Amino acid sequence: MQLNDQQSKAVLDVPDMGADGPEGIHHVVDMKATTNRFSDLFDRQKAYFNTNITKSYEWRIDQLDRLSRMLSENMDALSEAVGSDFKTALSEKIFEVAAPLGTIEVTKAELRSWMQPVEAPVPLFLAKSGHKGIVYREPYGVTLIVGPFNGPLISLLGPAITALAAGNTCILKVSEAPATATLLLTLIPRYFEPEALAAVSGSREETTELLRLPFDFIFFTGSTRVGKIVMRAAAEHLTPVLLELGGQNPAIVDETANLHDAARKLVWGATAWGGQWCTSPGYAYVHELVADEFVAECKKAVVELYGDRPKENPDYSRIINAREVKRLASLIDPEKIVTGGNYDEKARYFDPTILYPVAWSDKIMQDEIFGPILPILRYSNFSDALATIKGRPRPLAGFIFSQNQIAIDRFISSLSFGGGAVNQSNVHVFIVTMPFGGVGASGMGSSYGKHGFDSLTHAKSILVSPPDVSIDHLFPPYTMDKVQALRQWLEF
Repeated sequence: MQLNDQQSKAVLDVPDMGADGPEGIHHVVDMKATTNRFSDLFDRQKAYFNTNITKSYEWRIDQLDRLSRMLSENMDALSEAVGSDFKTALSEKIFEVAAPLGTIEVTKAELRSWMQPVEAPVPLFLAKSGHKGIVYREPYGVTLIVGPFNGPLISLLGPAITALAAGNTCILKVSEAPATATLLLTLIPRYFEPEALAAVSGSREETTELLRLPFDFIFFTGSTRVGKIVMRAAAEHLTPVLLELGGQNPAIVDETANLHDAARKLVWGATAWGGQWCTSPGYAYVHELVADEFVAECKKAVVELYGDRPKENPDYSRIINAREVKRLASLIDPEKIVTGGNYDEKARYFDPTILYPVAWSDKIMQDEIFGPILPILRYSNFSDALATIKGRPRPLAGFIFSQNQIAIDRFISSLSFGGGAVNQSNVHVFIVTMPFGGVGASGMGSSYGKHGFDSLTHAKSILVSPPDVSIDHLFPPYTMDKVQALRQWLEF
C-alpha cells in the first residue's frame, strides 16, 4: 500500500523513552523513511521467526536457560551496576537480579501446560456430529520491549521472559540507567543469538527509528504521556501493544485503620526505590478524625526505616539523575513539609518527605510524583472520597487501610485501577501468579505468568470437522426446516 505525503508523517513527542518524568521535544517521524539502523536486525529476527524454530518447547526452554545463566553468572556485576545507577539499598540491588531468576523458574515449570491447545465447547449438534473446537496459543513474532530506568532489569527482562516463553523473538530497548544498560549491551550478545534476542540503546532518535519498524508486538513500560506516543506509532502498522504506565495511586486510610501499621507500610511504599516505582502510593487520603495522628506516625516511620540521617543510610536509594532531583524540588510547598524536603542535586539525593495538609490544587497533586514524597490529604466522608478519586484518571494501583470490611468492599468495587492491596502497599506487584497491568490512563493488557503468556500470544481458534460429516442446512436451497435447524447454533 502506498502512503501519501500527509499519511506518511506523524508528529510524535518523543522524550527519553526510558524515564517517566523528563520533558520531551516534538519530533516529526517520517513513516516513509528508508534508512533505519535497526532494519537489518529486525529483518534477521523476522526471517528467523518465520522458520518456525521459536515455536518449539525446546527452543523456548533453551532461551530461558540462557537468560538464567546470564543472570546467575553475572549476579555481582549486575547488582553493582544497578547500585551505581541509583538502587543503593542492598535488598533492591539483589531483588533486581533475583526476581527475574524466580520468574524464569516459575515460567519453566508451567510452560508446557501453557502451550497445550485447549478444547473449547461447540454447539450441541456440532459436538454430536464429531466436531471439536480447539484454541491454539500462537506467538506474534518479533517483539519490541522498551524498558524503564526504574526497573532496569526487572521491568526489561520480565517482559523478555514472557515474550521468549511465548515463542517470540525480542529486541530489547535498554533503559537509560547508564551502568546497567552498558552491562546488558555487553552481556546479552554473549548468551544469545541476535536472531533470537538482541539489545539496543539510545534515546529519542533511536527510539523513533525503532517505532518506525513493523513489529508484531510492542511491550512498553513508562509514563502515560509516552505510552500515548508508542500507541500512535504502533497504530501505523496496527501493531498490538501492552502498556504498563502509571498515575497517581491512591491510598485511603480510614478511621478504623491500624495507623502505626499503615504509616510504616505507606512510608516504605512511597520511598523504596527512591520513590521511583510505578505502583508507589501517590498520596494518602486520610479520614480527618485520624489525620493528625497518622501524620505523627509517618514521621516516626521515616526515622524507624531510615534513621535521623537518611542521606547516610545505605538502605535508602538515590534519584536517577540531577534533573529529576530538581524537578521533585519544584513540586514542594515548603510550608507543608512535615519532615524531609532537603535534597542534593549533585549527589542525586532527595529526603524521604511527608507533606501535610495537602490540597488537590497543590502542585504536588497535578501529576505522578515519581519520587520519595508522600502527600497527605484529608477527607470527611468516605463516599465523597471515593467520588473524588473516581473523577481522576484511573491509576495503576490502589490501596486501602481499614478494618471495616464494608469500606474495603466498596473501595474494591467502586474504583477502577490496575491492581492493589488491602492493608499493604506495593507488594502485589511482586506476585507473578497474579496478572499485573493498568486500565485506562494507566495502561492496557496484563503481564505476569499465564496472563502474560496469553497477552504475548494470539488465540487461534480452529474448528475440526470429520471428513464425512456435512452440515446440510448450511447449503441452499433454504427451507423453513433448514432455517429452524440453524437455531441450534445457539444451543450448547
